[in-house]
Amino acid sequence: MYSHFYSMKKISLLILACFCLISCGKEANFTLTGNVDGLKKGTLYLQRLNDTIVEDVDSLEISGDSDFTLQTNLKEPEILFLYLDKVDGQRNDDIIEFFAEKGEMQINTSLKNFTTDATINGSKNQEKLNEYNGIIKRFNNQHLDLIKEDFEAQQKENEDEILAVNKKYDQLLKRKYLYTINFAITNKNYEIAPYITIREVFDANVKYLDTVYNSLPKEIRKSKYGKELKDLLKERKKLNKLDKKVEKQNK
Repeated sequence: MYSHFYSMKKISLLILACFCLISCGKEANFTLTGNVDGLKKGTLYLQRLNDTIVEDVDSLEISGDSDFTLQTNLKEPEILFLYLDKVDGQRNDDIIEFFAEKGEMQINTSLKNFTTDATINGSKNQEKLNEYNGIIKRFNNQHLDLIKEDFEAQQKENEDEILAVNKKYDQLLKRKYLYTINFAITNKNYEIAPYITIREVFDANVKYLDTVYNSLPKEIRKSKYGKELKDLLKERKKLNKLDKKVEKQNK
């Protein structure tokens, strides 16, 4: 009787263990592998943004071997973060942002330049993001040049130069916004389209945001960033109506 009981118990535990393995396998539909050259000790965290809160979804303590594997479950393509805690108190330059997709991705980087040395492979959205960021970097460099010009004009108290710099800045901003809108529309079949619209041109004219949203196919509108763009549009249109109402009352 007792041997039968224990045999049944062992079988039950075995079935439960197999069930857990199958369940866990289903949950981990995204795997990130890679190497941090020069890293001997520290902890790597795979993170996602949940509303406004950064959540750790997986982690790995590094001790000697700088290769890593991190896993999580993705419902759809989304931005994730690879954060390195070097236990040195320096936190600002140790985060890599990337566009994750179901399947396998790889990030290789270095301890010295954790963010800037990162090469990221395995995601179509990430390829598009790399392309976009490459152009935006040029706009940002031009912006830095204008900040220098403005500083020098302010030092000389030259009003004409200050106005000229302001005009250049407005033109640069307009070109950056138009490039982003066009890039989003051109890549409307990818989740990056609503994402860069929200991230880079959230304060653009509502008609431009509307144009991007209306260009998106149904499946992208239903995505995480498609829904966020829809909510942004709704809020912007609501504010526009209030502004017009106040303006009308003040006449």
